[in-house]
Amino acid sequence: FITYSCSSLTKKGKNLVVSKMVANQSDPSHTSVSEYYGKVLEHTEDLKTNACCTAGAPPKHIRACLKNIHPEVISKYYGCGLCIPELLEGCTVLDLGCGAGRDVYIAAQLVGASGKVIGVDMTEEQLKVATETQAYHNEKFGYANTEFHKGFIEELEDLPIEPGSVDIIISNCVINLCPDKRAVLEGCYKLLKPGGEVYFSDVYANRRVPVSLQRDQVLWGECISGALYWNDFHNLAKDSGFKDPRLVEDSVITVNNPELEAKVDALSLKFFSATYRLFKIDELESHCEDYGQAVIYKGTVPRCEASFLLDDHHDIETGKVFPVCGNTWRMLADTRFKDHFEFIGNFDRHYGIFEGCGTSLPYASAVDGSSTKGKGGGGCC
Repeated sequence: FITYSCSSLTKKGKNLVVSKMVANQSDPSHTSVSEYYGKVLEHTEDLKTNACCTAGAPPKHIRACLKNIHPEVISKYYGCGLCIPELLEGCTVLDLGCGAGRDVYIAAQLVGASGKVIGVDMTEEQLKVATETQAYHNEKFGYANTEFHKGFIEELEDLPIEPGSVDIIISNCVINLCPDKRAVLEGCYKLLKPGGEVYFSDVYANRRVPVSLQRDQVLWGECISGALYWNDFHNLAKDSGFKDPRLVEDSVITVNNPELEAKVDALSLKFFSATYRLFKIDELESHCEDYGQAVIYKGTVPRCEASFLLDDHHDIETGKVFPVCGNTWRMLADTRFKDHFEFIGNFDRHYGIFEGCGTSLPYASAVDGSSTKGKGGGGCC
């Protein structure tokens, strides 16, 4: 196999910046994934499992955005969750593995004319759809605020994006397809502004996937065999600078293909679609520490008047004093959410670990098979 990596940008077109490509024979997965999503899969219906299409019905404001997106872009969607966080107006958003651009064009409507959305993907056929429908979307939205780049998300440093210039990085069922996941997360950390976040959906396993399954190109292309063991992901995120990964929601993936299920079931493997948020805040601690702090949500984030969902353990009701650990405090005080909360306490006195901060399998859907979004109460982790 011959794959390619980006070395430097040599030519800018009106809609697409194309990276100079050099041969790299070290890893066949780039070629196989690009061929799978560029040639084997032509529409969502061509998927052989349900791993890449497990998201539930989107909320009302996302449905409204979808109505403005070109049908061809919609037909080439292969995501596993909803990776569009709240409070995006005026932000710079980067979509890793943007494909034909569905999530780019959703986010473009939410950041508005003062924001910007950048899409990066390695598959020519997908990017062709994204760029050829750009004028259509500009006219629909009434402004032009999107750009697309061809390249590998493991090599974000080769893209024309300034370090520390991105507010939010999103990705929808793509990082599991990358052979070097550490490079992806480290690249994200460098591009984010302080207080920025990675908000993404992906596939995770209850245990490490053996090499024999990782070599199965269909299982890899279907977002199954490239999935990280959940605890390896948590540790990798922490090593990359994201010290406290927060789970937003999760659901069970059933594969829904008898032949492929047999390979997975023989090893007692279970897979989950999960949405995480990773904040770039240097002061975060490795665990949830108790400083006797609390927050009061003002109810001012659009579409979140009754409560604000930070993660699956923090659904913060408007007007209520809500105890938080030091990390949660910083995720609200040192980010774009600051103006929407009142803060009680400080870091002067430490009371030990925040009660309930555990290290077991974090996916509640592993127990009851349901989605967990919005079921969190008080307490941390």
